[in-house]
Amino acid sequence: MTKLNIAGGRRARVAATWVTLALTFAVASVAGLSIADSSRADSPAASSGDQANSLVERGRYLARAGNCVSCHTAHGGAAFAGGLAFETPFGKLYSTNITPDPETGIGKWTEEQFARAVREGVRPDGAQLYPAFPYTAYTKLSDEDVAALYAYLKIVKPVSSQTPENEMSFPANQRWALGIWKAMFFDEGRFQPEEAQSPEWNRGAYLVEGLGHCSACHSPRNFMGAEKSSMAYTGGEYNDKVVTGEIRQWSAPNLTSAKNGLGPWPVEEVAAYLKTGRNSFSETHGPMNEVIVNSTRHLSDADTLAMATYLKSLPANEGDIGKPASADVLKSGEALYNLHCGTCHQPDGLGALSADAGAKLVGNPMVQASNPASLINVILYGPHLAKLSGPKRWKDMPGNFGEKLADEEVAHIASYMRNAWGNVGGAVSEEQVAKQR
Repeated sequence: MTKLNIAGGRRARVAATWVTLALTFAVASVAGLSIADSSRADSPAASSGDQANSLVERGRYLARAGNCVSCHTAHGGAAFAGGLAFETPFGKLYSTNITPDPETGIGKWTEEQFARAVREGVRPDGAQLYPAFPYTAYTKLSDEDVAALYAYLKIVKPVSSQTPENEMSFPANQRWALGIWKAMFFDEGRFQPEEAQSPEWNRGAYLVEGLGHCSACHSPRNFMGAEKSSMAYTGGEYNDKVVTGEIRQWSAPNLTSAKNGLGPWPVEEVAAYLKTGRNSFSETHGPMNEVIVNSTRHLSDADTLAMATYLKSLPANEGDIGKPASADVLKSGEALYNLHCGTCHQPDGLGALSADAGAKLVGNPMVQASNPASLINVILYGPHLAKLSGPKRWKDMPGNFGEKLADEEVAHIASYMRNAWGNVGGAVSEEQVAKQR
């Protein structure tokens, strides 16, 4: 695959962000959507009001596509008013108020100040923004898309809501230090299309790498919280709530074309998952629910297909597989799987597209993720499915296995599932299960 270019060249680097947000399989910008219909824009009858409305609607689409509302809305709070807490390895961060309230939001920001914050990570007062706000990806956004986002956010309902103080540990609580971090890990510049690639591929690259910032959740990170560029899209981890309301670790699966990633999924299946939250392989659950419900299902068919096209072009990289499970663990895991799981998911792991059966486990990226946290959560608590339109595709999974099974039993079942039927995954330990309780 041809590497993406950004204006001014691109250092070999790892992209920046301190937080692996649960909410960030969220997608995309609309590079090719025109600000106003060209036939109307050229007509003497076309008014400035028409053009302004078109710009706002474009911004509305962008904000929805980028899933801004999920990160910038506290539970039970007003839309875009901020205050949502994010648990990070460096402390607790709160999302900011991006409504046009003049005192607590962005009401006094000029478009230039907004653009600098979005693409450079610098507030109007000159302070550095934490890269939990993914300006490291947004730096690729076009001028037109930034202007549209600004136009839309200026017309949402203003809400007076002061963002709580962050609770970061030293030295992460020193914003000036972010300038050093930027010098190490941040490459500023707009997206430049690859001439050798199709328009659809370039659109998908812009959506995935730009406003979508998919790699923020789906790439592993170094000790400073920056993405490991050599392991891009091989899977990441982040903290979010399980169904009990407690914060636990989750793992984002591999999105490359590897066997333990999206390799087995045809491009149409990837697009269907983004558009509907379901395909013949899987159904969205856990933190990915908000991404589908609030964001990707609102994208056009052309955009979801473009994203799928780009994702399917990512070179296969299995990532960190981990240590293999022993023969004794796999034997025990097989017996436990057949007893507790095989009736619905079938002994061969293929499941069935039936309301009386379970989902396919063969070639399932979540099952094979480098970090088994999400698989453990599903076994312990149930999948916590999204409320999607249309009939149910599979039988509801019981959510009480965490009460019925000991840590060792869960570890053995998960280890078996990650190694059976051609799946590729490391062993799961009792300690990993206990951590997710």
